[in-house]
Amino acid sequence: MNQKTMEQEINEARLAGERALVSLHMAEEKLGSARNWGIVDLIGGGFFADIMKHSKISSASAYIEQAKADVVEFQRELRDVNEVIDFHMEIGSFLTFADFFFDGLVADYLVQSKISDAREEIQEAIRKIEGILRKLSQI
Repeated sequence: MNQKTMEQEINEARLAGERALVSLHMAEEKLGSARNWGIVDLIGGGFFADIMKHSKISSASAYIEQAKADVVEFQRELRDVNEVIDFHMEIGSFLTFADFFFDGLVADYLVQSKISDAREEIQEAIRKIEGILRKLSQI
């Protein structure tokens, strides 16, 4: 592969990585808001807190889906420069169902736990992508 082609491949990978980071940061932000509403729900926020929490979870899920697509594109672009990453996550719909219909401390705690797990996975994906983007900028 000639120098110009390699530069083009690196640039394409960098742009795909930056798109993935935007989606991941948006998902992280929405999950942070969901976590806050979840805390309100745990201390007795009631139905309104449930509605707000699940609205934020729904928004986060949409960004997570976008991030998955962006990460797949990033992986495809990275293959051209011999770098690979892996990313898997989703918030289970059962917990949303359980939280609404079996509202109580245990269901609320499970949803909070799932939100925290998702945020940790997103933060790890962000760190990985940022590290790869640093490597790409040094090539």
